Amino acid sequence: MHSIDHYFDWAATSPADEDIVTEALSKTLKCWGNPSSTHQIGKDARVLFEEARNLCAKTLKVKPETIYFTSGGTESDHIPLLALLAKPSKGTVLISSIEHPAVREQAEALKHCGWNVVAIPADKDGVIQPEVVQSLLTSDTMLVCIMAVNNETGVIQPVYKIADTISKWAEGKRKPKFHIDCVQAAGKIPLNLSYEGIDSAAFSSHKICGPRGIGILYSKDKFEPFLRGGGQENGIRSGTENTFGAVAFSKCLERYYIEESEKSSDQYKFFENQKEITNSFVKKLSELKGATIVPESRLNKQELFSPFVVQCAFNNIPGNVMLRALDSKGFCISTGSACSSKKNSRPVLEAMHVDSKLRETSVRFSFGPHTTEKAINELFEAVKEINSTFNR
Repeated sequence: MHSIDHYFDWAATSPADEDIVTEALSKTLKCWGNPSSTHQIGKDARVLFEEARNLCAKTLKVKPETIYFTSGGTESDHIPLLALLAKPSKGTVLISSIEHPAVREQAEALKHCGWNVVAIPADKDGVIQPEVVQSLLTSDTMLVCIMAVNNETGVIQPVYKIADTISKWAEGKRKPKFHIDCVQAAGKIPLNLSYEGIDSAAFSSHKICGPRGIGILYSKDKFEPFLRGGGQENGIRSGTENTFGAVAFSKCLERYYIEESEKSSDQYKFFENQKEITNSFVKKLSELKGATIVPESRLNKQELFSPFVVQCAFNNIPGNVMLRALDSKGFCISTGSACSSKKNSRPVLEAMHVDSKLRETSVRFSFGPHTTEKAINELFEAVKEINSTFNR
């Protein structure tokens, strides 16, 4: 039986907070109607649903009408991409070379519809530099997609500088929309969603201790959706509303979201504390014989990385071997994105030009709000023991 204390795959999913889920279930068992129905039972559900939207908007410091509930992070990434198909003419989409499959694979599908999809190369640290984005912008660029925090390496992208770069480039002409994937950022790093130049963002509940099957698309402006249906969510995302999911997610967002401007908040202090714990863990890993932090520059540039994701390669130990060895000791880790776990390739590491041997022997350790320093120390001792049998 694996303990939650030894769960280090938070980037894949998180255990749900029982108190929040129980409260949300209790409320929606009482208000079980369809929020779009016009009778009183439906109206009661609508009140609960809109309370959840308002709480999300209050937490993110945006207007309630910019919040759309979806089925999760993937759909929240898909909607802005698919909306391009509703436009009368085709153009160019820029996506970072280290995007999650939700964006990368959907962008590939757009190619078959005649769109020009251009990958923005990352540097050796896995960072998308603003000047590189600027060099690829063209008059027909309609959308730029860049994830705020990479799900495999934890690198934090300079999304605010990129937003400024796009806006400055577009002065006097049509500005491309700028979409950011915040799935690994919400509750993990400080965010400012209302920053000028950010047009839309994706969030997922089950990454921050909420239930699966619910997410948020933030969109500053209304747009024409490609997929149609019953017209729910102001026409942007049709389908019967998930009241339970919305209520639970709103509470998780309130509990864990780290607002960039509120440095005295408990959430911000938690973030600062996690940085110290993770920096110590990274340093100890790097001192093991045959161990390589990916990217190696993280040792000197910790500020560029989320303290909740660490990538490390171990000489002579294929990633799947390290995973199984730790699993036998009761520790859960991963070899990368859970969405790509059945594929042998590591597109993110390839885009960073990481050596093939390092890609093969690389694993991901990811943490969450319930991960303790004691548990991380125990993880290190287990890794140290396994590593010593292969690298004497």
